[in-house]
Amino acid sequence: MNLVVMMGRPVNDPEVRYSAGAKGTTIAKYRIAVDRRFKREGQPDADFFYCVSFGKQAEFVEKYIHKGTKILITGELQNNNFKGSDGNMVYRDQIVVSSIEFAESKSSADQRAANAGSGNGPLPETDANGFMNIPDGIDEELPFT
Repeated sequence: MNLVVMMGRPVNDPEVRYSAGAKGTTIAKYRIAVDRRFKREGQPDADFFYCVSFGKQAEFVEKYIHKGTKILITGELQNNNFKGSDGNMVYRDQIVVSSIEFAESKSSADQRAANAGSGNGPLPETDANGFMNIPDGIDEELPFT
């Protein structure tokens, strides 16, 4: 069984590309930082993981997931080995994401952004409970319908 569950924050906005061909699949690549539960002096406080999403899920990532957004992902760990531009083999593991969820309320994200002085633009509107309002008629765009 190959199952990965992680909660973390993207370290940058996702890089989105479209595959060649008539049906051009959307591909979103991003790295997340996951805090270590137990921190030792002189050791890193977080680990960083490469993630990739495909299709409708990648479109969702492109629209709603940005640097610093706290997310919960599940997926599979896969080897992604390739030849680098210098001709040497690059060995990298990545998480192929099968589901993604927000892991903080909008008010927490707003407070974090205000404290960081972030200028990443407006965040999606939320209701009184802090949940994001999803516009009507967007069902075909959501990866989890």
